[in-house]
Amino acid sequence: MLTSITEGILCCLTGKAASLVLPLESSEPSDGFEFVEVKPGRVLRVRHIVPERQPIETEKQDSRNDSDSGSSVHCKRKITVYRNGQLVIENLGDVLHSEILQCQDGDLEPCSTVEVELADYKEIASSPDPNPVPPPVPPPPGEHKPAPPPRRRRRKPKRTVVIDSKRVISSCKGTHSDVALFFVHGVGGSLDIWSSQLDFFSRLGYEVIAPDLAGHGASTAPQIAAAYTFYALAEDLRAIFKRYARKRNILIGHSYGVSFCTFLAHEYPDLVHKVVMINGGGPTALEPSLCSIFQLPSCVLHCLSPCLAWSFLKAGFARQGAKEKQLLKQGNAFNVSPFVLRAMMSGQYWPEGDEVYHAELTVPILLVHGMCDKFVPMDEDQRMAEILLFAFLKVIEEGSHMVMMECPDTVNTLLHEFFLWEPDMSRKDSSKTDTEKTVAVSDTLHTLKINKVMDK
Repeated sequence: MLTSITEGILCCLTGKAASLVLPLESSEPSDGFEFVEVKPGRVLRVRHIVPERQPIETEKQDSRNDSDSGSSVHCKRKITVYRNGQLVIENLGDVLHSEILQCQDGDLEPCSTVEVELADYKEIASSPDPNPVPPPVPPPPGEHKPAPPPRRRRRKPKRTVVIDSKRVISSCKGTHSDVALFFVHGVGGSLDIWSSQLDFFSRLGYEVIAPDLAGHGASTAPQIAAAYTFYALAEDLRAIFKRYARKRNILIGHSYGVSFCTFLAHEYPDLVHKVVMINGGGPTALEPSLCSIFQLPSCVLHCLSPCLAWSFLKAGFARQGAKEKQLLKQGNAFNVSPFVLRAMMSGQYWPEGDEVYHAELTVPILLVHGMCDKFVPMDEDQRMAEILLFAFLKVIEEGSHMVMMECPDTVNTLLHEFFLWEPDMSRKDSSKTDTEKTVAVSDTLHTLKINKVMDK
């Protein structure tokens, strides 16, 4: 603590940031670590594990057969934005039924029209009209009928987006050479927080890729704040994705890393096959908080680093024992310079990533939430599940914000079952008559009325 205060005072006097994060020589160069220069002078450390494959001819045939045998899903929805900020979403296509054993908390089932107010999550009577008008009450006998109220003018939408496409969803096995898994960490972490997942899935035969964000882990740490904006980091990850992407790619993001996975899924819908969002928060545009403690000068943050680390341990883990402290140390969580930390928090500006942006995604998404998470409220992940087209929400009661480190076996099993999951659309079509299908389509109309007043 005294050392941190002394270094912080020197930082204020000299005007230089202390504890710079510089690229390190990999301690395990043979274990899949690479250094990739995404821009001149901007180098990211990447852990890339390619398992040994079976003979090429057999592997290509197996991969081709599996890709062709996927289920075709009709993705159709109408998104309407009104001038008062109200968002109305109508799902008109297929509804997926999850057969994942671990995903029973978040199955998508056919439902009637629902209107949801995010402020209190109240469900009201169903109607395709976003502004239903109650039927008039007849006057008592002997009284004159009152004059009808003036006819209400029909509102004109500010913006309407219609999505109508087909998507093939197939099982992604570790033996398929056209499948790659991308793991993206959040603020203050590193690729080391995914060590349990990287080891588990690489042993199952999956090709895994996990980068360190700029200024984190062993990646370079530019000393300009513009290097840590959302757009700068997103372009870094775009370069990594384009370098390692296969035909079917699965993105796994944690916390702030979920926003980058959403960005890539929106930019490359044909290459992103599935997405996993772990404690990622609600579907709202990013905007930095002006009242955050991270707006303090870097030297002050350096003096407060021991307190910040303890606060992160308290809020990020359900328990604060010796095991959690060791995990925090091994995973390099919050082990970034004060300058990088301040720039990362100030650079979280992404106005395009609003509810409409998320509603346009047609990729299947698994939402994982740690019940004890003090950073991301449960309501935000619930709101995300409401907005997304195909989403399955799973709550892990014994987990917190760093649930993949606290409950690695549970998370690994959950993710693996989601990777292997494939919707069974034939059961839906063969078990119903034409009349029942017509009723089912009307029943699956899902309308959301959302006031865009909440921040992420």
